[in-house]
Order: sequence, then C-alpha cells, then structure tokens
Amino acid sequence: MSELYWLDATELAQRIRARELSPVEVLRAHRERAEALNPKLNAIVTPIDEAEALAREAEAAVLRGDELGPLLGVPFTIKDSLDTAGVRTTRGSRLFADHIPGEDAVAVARLRAAGAIPLGKTNLPEFAFWWETGNLVFGTTVNPWNPERTTGGSSGGEAAAIAAGLSPLGLGSDLGGSIRLPAHYCGVVGLKPTHGRVPLTGHWPEVLLRFMHVGPMARSVRDAALALSVLSGPDGRDWYSVPVAAPAFGEEEAMPPLRVGLLAENAFGPVDPEIAATVRRAAAALAGLGFEVGPASIPALERNDWNLLTLVLYGAEGRAYFESVVRGRRAELHPALQRRLTAPLAPLEDYLAAEAEVEALRRDLAAFFVEHDVLLCLTTPVVAHAHEAAEIEIAGRVLPARAIMRATIPFDLTGPPALTVPFALSSERLPIGVQVVGRRFDEATVLRVGAALERLRDLSAGELRPPL
Repeated sequence: MSELYWLDATELAQRIRARELSPVEVLRAHRERAEALNPKLNAIVTPIDEAEALAREAEAAVLRGDELGPLLGVPFTIKDSLDTAGVRTTRGSRLFADHIPGEDAVAVARLRAAGAIPLGKTNLPEFAFWWETGNLVFGTTVNPWNPERTTGGSSGGEAAAIAAGLSPLGLGSDLGGSIRLPAHYCGVVGLKPTHGRVPLTGHWPEVLLRFMHVGPMARSVRDAALALSVLSGPDGRDWYSVPVAAPAFGEEEAMPPLRVGLLAENAFGPVDPEIAATVRRAAAALAGLGFEVGPASIPALERNDWNLLTLVLYGAEGRAYFESVVRGRRAELHPALQRRLTAPLAPLEDYLAAEAEVEALRRDLAAFFVEHDVLLCLTTPVVAHAHEAAEIEIAGRVLPARAIMRATIPFDLTGPPALTVPFALSSERLPIGVQVVGRRFDEATVLRVGAALERLRDLSAGELRPPL
C-alpha cells in the first residue's frame, strides 16, 4: 500500500496484529515518506538506525504467535529533549551536539516495551525553551501546511512529522503549551496529561518540574488514549509521578449529558474572529449531542496575563538553572535563549505575588470543576504565523508574539489534563484546534469529548492532510 503513512497508530497496530500488515513494510513506508519530505520540513533531525532490526523482530514475533504489545510494530518519533539510549540527544543546543545518553527516558522505554519502534528524534528550540522550533544545530522546522509559517514550539518537529505522515505517533513535552500549540498549528492531536500522570524521568531540562509535562502527539484521539495507557504510572524516580490507574477510554462509549463551560474569547485577551467562531461551532456541536453547554467564568484566569506571570516564575528559576549549564558558553546559544538569560529578573515580591496568583487559579479551577465536567476553549488566538515573528496581529491589535500562549500556560501552571483536537481550517487553509480541559486525572472524560469533537469537526479526513 502506497499510503500506509496516513493510517493512525491504532489501525496500524490492529492490522499488524491481524497479519494484514508487516512491521517491516510499515516502517519502510514511513522511512520513504521521510526521505521524500523531511529535507523540506526539517522535522526529524536524527534517524534511529536500530528501527529496521526492531521491525524485523516485531514481524518475527507476530509470525511466531507471541504475546504482542499494544503498539507492536508501530513507528514513533521522539522530541529531542527526551533521552534515547545510544542515540544522539542534542536538546537543540550546540552545548549538547554530541550528547549520547546511556538509557532511555521512561516515556521512551514504555513505548518501546509496548512494541513501538523508535523511528527518529524530532526538532525543537534550544533547551525546549521557546515557542518556535529552530536552533543552531539543525535550523528551523517548517509547517507542512505552509513552509512560510511556524510549527510552534517547543514540540514543533514532532507535530510537523505527524502532520506530514513521517510518523504516526510521537512524544512531546509541555511547559507553556509546547504540545498543544504545535498540534493546533499543524493539525494534529496533542495531549498534555495531568501533571504526575507520566513520569518526567529522562526528560531535559530538569527545572520547573512542578509545571512540566510529557505526553503523546498523534493523528487521532484514540491514538493519544492508547499511548497514554502505556505511558501512565509512577516509575519510582520522578517524585511528582502519582500511582493512579491508567484512564479507561472507549471512544464509542455512551457519555452522560456532560456540563461544558465555554470560553470562546475575552478571557484570554484578543482572539482572531475565525478562532473564536471555531470554538463556538465546537460548542454547538457538543450541544447537539445533548451536552449542557454555557458560557463560563474563571476569575483568576480572566484577571491575569499569564504570560507575564510566567516571565516572573520561569524567568527566575530557569535563569538560575541554565546559567549553571551554560558555564561561560553563552555565545554559543541561540539568540532567543541569550535574550532569556539576559532579561532582568523580577524582585522577590513579584515572584511571591505570581505564586499566590497560581494558587488562586488552582482554587478557581477547582470551583469551576464542581459545576462543570470540562472546559472548552481556544488553544491559541491565531493560526500559524510567520517564522520568528516578534509581534503578531490579533483582531486588529499588535501584541508581543508570546501572547500566543495565553490559553495554554494556565493549565501548565495548574496541571489538569488538556487536549488539543483539530476542528476546522481557516480561510488561509491552516488548521484550527480547540482545547478541552478536564479535572485532574480525568483524562477519560477529556478524551471522550475530544473523540466526539473529532467525529463532528468541520473537516473530512482528507482535508487534514497538508498540501505536500
């Protein structure tokens, strides 16, 4: 079959298990796709040579009738901030251009243990600390929908690889929207699990861990759910990982009439009218299923620009950490990171005030989820913008580019599960994703709502394929 690379991971796993597809031919299809397109996209930066041998082993296991892992034979890609044993892991930096870890990150090891085959490492900004994907080691990743537009960051290489058919499944990480923003810009599914659901062991940088998340990026919601079932659970080394059962997910399960709080605009500052209209259409689609949908209000969310608060929080903690890493080699850093490390630090009273606002937001979200089952909102206020934009125009207003994170950062700071699902294409034929946020550790509800939106979206499956 010439287009195996458009099948999702769940179908690939099912058809391999049924002996309808060979892991070797599945890997070959994705390798050939990458050979054809990756030179244009710059999404995969380090191929993993072991993949071919692993595909042959997977094929032999199927033929022997062995007990098979849930992802046996399915290729996956890995953001280059996650360790891979024996495979270069640059963290997007010249400082680590030759870094080769001795063991896999826990998330990588768990996908491998489930039978998935690591295909390659994907591009990211230096130290995974920027909202666009490019660095001085590999250069910039371009959006498969329009090479003049960004993939977002910091998991932009991963999103581009999945959107273009180079990989059906991948691992990203999220500190300010780094899974969900690229998913929105590139038209794929991105899940930031509840903080503590997936161990961070083997992900770098090891700072701001109380806000950091590792999670799956995929072609479908059911793929994100399947990957999460494999990734979930404590590993004994990540202090934050919590011993809770993996979420049970059945996309065809009947759902009770859920209570959906809607934030289409205003709460996150200016929003492009097409984005706001898409979120409202998604709300109407859920209302058509019998859900109780109504406008929501979350006071702490609405009274703060969370970008500014994270400049205070992330700036202070990140600066101290990275200064010890750089150790006099600042001239080798990407200009974006150099600016981060030279920005003035806020005084202590501002830092403490920012921490107090985060606590207030946690309380307000807890109160919201007493009255609602999920929050439906935008992922970001614009479609994919031009590369390296210092400013962006939103609804007639010119704002600093970091305004794109106003609807994602709050849920990194507070830790609930948040899912971005492609729902429409803009007038420029660029993807628009909507965001579903749920109670802590209630990924099952978030995923079921996401799957419903996936079925009801304004697109056909073919239209989600970028014009490559």
